[in-house]
Amino acid sequence: MNNRQQELEKKRLRLAELRRARKERQEALMGAQQPEASSSSTPTSIGSTSARKEIDDFVAQVLGERPATPTTTVDGSSDAGSERGVSTTILMSPPPYSAANASSQLPATVLPAGTRIIPEFTSIDTVVFDIPPKERVVYNKEVQTVEGSFEPQGPSEEEIREQIREEFAKQEQERLDELERERLEKEVVEQQEMPELTDEERKTIVQSVEFGDFVEHSSKVIERAMSERYDFMKDYTLGLEDTTEDTNGNRVRLVCSFYDEKWCKNRSVTDVSWSKKHPELVVSSYNKNPLAVNEPDGIVCVWNIHLDDRPEFVFHSQSDVLTTRFSDFHPNLIIGGTYSGQVLLWDTRAKSLPVLKTHLSVGGHTHPVYAMDMVGTQNAHNLISVSTDGTVCSWQLDMLAQPLETLSLDYQGHQITDEIAVTALGFPDGETNSFWVGTEEGAVYQASRYARAGSQAGINTTYAYRGHYGPITGLHFHPLFGPMDFSDLYLTCSVDWTVKLWRKRTNPKPATPDNAVVYPLYSFESAEDYVYDVKWSPTHPAIFASVEGSGKFDVWNLNVDTEVPVITTIVGAGKALNKLNWSKDGRHAAIGSSDGHVYVYDIGEMATPKNEDWTTLQRTVNEMISTQAHGSILGGVEY
Repeated sequence: MNNRQQELEKKRLRLAELRRARKERQEALMGAQQPEASSSSTPTSIGSTSARKEIDDFVAQVLGERPATPTTTVDGSSDAGSERGVSTTILMSPPPYSAANASSQLPATVLPAGTRIIPEFTSIDTVVFDIPPKERVVYNKEVQTVEGSFEPQGPSEEEIREQIREEFAKQEQERLDELERERLEKEVVEQQEMPELTDEERKTIVQSVEFGDFVEHSSKVIERAMSERYDFMKDYTLGLEDTTEDTNGNRVRLVCSFYDEKWCKNRSVTDVSWSKKHPELVVSSYNKNPLAVNEPDGIVCVWNIHLDDRPEFVFHSQSDVLTTRFSDFHPNLIIGGTYSGQVLLWDTRAKSLPVLKTHLSVGGHTHPVYAMDMVGTQNAHNLISVSTDGTVCSWQLDMLAQPLETLSLDYQGHQITDEIAVTALGFPDGETNSFWVGTEEGAVYQASRYARAGSQAGINTTYAYRGHYGPITGLHFHPLFGPMDFSDLYLTCSVDWTVKLWRKRTNPKPATPDNAVVYPLYSFESAEDYVYDVKWSPTHPAIFASVEGSGKFDVWNLNVDTEVPVITTIVGAGKALNKLNWSKDGRHAAIGSSDGHVYVYDIGEMATPKNEDWTTLQRTVNEMISTQAHGSILGGVEY
């Protein structure tokens, strides 16, 4: 209340100041007009006072307003009684005969000597107009010209323009002051009329949902605007911080890290993904917090690289969320696969709970969902999910009550069990039927959603991709872009500390002991712990990245070296790194850590390929294929 009274008093003082300024301007204007009036009357006073008086009398008598000024007659008497303003003048009548007019009037007559002529006087009325003579203007050549040049009389043109500009500026300032005065008057009146809220009313407003949403949205906008990443105190004489650079100029720089103490404490990041519509948004999923029984078991956070301190959105789940992603064709939708087997759908326009979710029934998943992907186009697309019991389901995002299709990946000739425990899933770009799955046993199998000529739906049992000695944790096909097609290449990583490069088999031969197994083209073995994820770059054909349990983030370039990564970075506090994903432009990599942090790194100009990179990679892959065909030793194992 005290703040409100102080604000109201400030507005009143400002209003009084504006009123005083307006009054001073009006007084200054009146004072400037009075000298002008006195100076304009000076030339008239120079003339005869009596002449001005007679003119006023004449105008008055014509209008009939007042009697004329008395005039003096010939005999010196004053005719003050004439009501019409006619002066009486006594004139002497001409003689009946005189020498001057004798020729024009009467015949000449000789008068006797000594005769005295007595003139006769008559009285007549005349109107006298006493009009001052026209003023004569005389020009003096010497005044007009001085040494042959014209000397201007009065202010110059530039001075007149300056006066006009000053007058306009003065008028504009007066207009602004008047508008501010009106605004302040209105605010003062409104605040005076505004009723004072009670403590209970204020508490109700603060605790309302609408007020909370308003504060949440407004504070995010302000924090984004204030999140300026330029360091004004940077010392250019020092080296770069949080930056790793090799001898070739390749570098990896930490852009930002995401962590919220409330939501991320005692949780691990299980998956990360970028939005294809909004390149600044990253989504991450988390498992349960064992020390917080009242919090949801699984959460999904949407982060903004312009807002480090807290997530844009937080979504809840009743089970650990193992995988998540933005929808490729609906930027507001976020999909998650859970440990219970449910597939959840959240909407950024809704609240924290999922808007749609699948049922825990025999028709869908009943085991953990570690992998999912989207296939198709904008007008016809499906979500493909797979669980650890080998069940593959196809969904429409607007109808998660039951799957469109269900496929069981059974392997009748398997040594241990008929079910395939799937941990990773991958579709080649542009493919909607054939897909590849990584399993807990370390093998990769090719499968089909539909039966086609020469093949049936399900696992292709004629051959298997074998090379790993532990569960496969990641599988990713080469993106389809650029002048050459490398979409037949894919990478896998495993808990056996290796990353392997494969080439999919396009023309399967009849199953024989010699061709029943497909071996990798190359094995990358520089890891120091479990390798949890691997991803191809979406812009550079020869670059891929991997993360491992020792906290290392490795960036590989097959055109530079196939033995060791071109650059290696220890991320954060050296905790295990679980997931990795590239942004759409290929410059940023989002990395999920086991301590709940999400790190975003920039690889700089490495993401921009050169024209010869495609041909160089083609040559490198051909050499690997040739070496494999001659039975070379790959990854320490002879195939």
